[in-house]
Amino acid sequence: MFLNGCTLFKSIVHQGPTEKVEKVENLKIPSGDATIRVRIFTPVGKGPFPILVYSHGGGWIKGSVYTHGKVCRYLANKGGCIVVSVDYRKAPKYKFPIPVEDAYAALQWTVQHAAQLDGDPTRVAVGGDSAGGNISAAVCLMAKDRGGPKIIYQLLVYPATDFSSLDTESYRKYGTGHELTKARVEMCRDKYLRTTEDRTNPYASPLLAKDLSKLPPALIITGEYDVLRDEGEAYAKFLKQAGVQARSFRCPEIGHGAAYWSMASGVVQNVLDEAVSALRQAFSNR
Repeated sequence: MFLNGCTLFKSIVHQGPTEKVEKVENLKIPSGDATIRVRIFTPVGKGPFPILVYSHGGGWIKGSVYTHGKVCRYLANKGGCIVVSVDYRKAPKYKFPIPVEDAYAALQWTVQHAAQLDGDPTRVAVGGDSAGGNISAAVCLMAKDRGGPKIIYQLLVYPATDFSSLDTESYRKYGTGHELTKARVEMCRDKYLRTTEDRTNPYASPLLAKDLSKLPPALIITGEYDVLRDEGEAYAKFLKQAGVQARSFRCPEIGHGAAYWSMASGVVQNVLDEAVSALRQAFSNR
């Protein structure tokens, strides 16, 4: 989630129940010359488990493996998978592309160490919400460009996909007076990116990639009242046009960040159910 989405997450989702998992482990792993933290959630059951590498939201400047712990626990238990939550370095100190490189390094590390985690290296998906959805989409492009690791699915929850123009219908209709405003997106974008030229870099704006073919199947979840709705749905459309099995799921009458309300209230439980169902299907297809 973006900046105010993090506040929403803390105030609402943290009131909900905490899923009990078999094990939670904190590790430090390499990313280039640095080290980053990952938090690993292992579900109850017998492995080897499929794996979801998860990048949290927070506008590239907020959030952590702790703020998103409940949703990772939920996805681990209901999805029957290990969740590797990535504490990528954040802007403005660490600008683009460092957060994407951190998430990619976490993906590489996860595949290489899958057996140690009781995981299956042939069934690895990526996912994230908002800024984390943007990062996860970029990681898929990066893995394609760099020859791996193989990703079997991407779960993108209200992702930002295009920094080049904040002028879609959803921006015009919902850019003020909702959970995420256009002004906040501009603020987060300017803290995250180094230059205006970065706005058209596909690793920052996946929608602008010249070739979207041969990317992993995708589910893109959007909210009806979210400024990021149109670019998320456009990304699903462009993936399909490139021959990728992709679909979008719009949750009616919610704004940015509200997809996780269900953990506390049950208002939009179908959003998390949709995510879990998609993951289980992707993992079973392998």
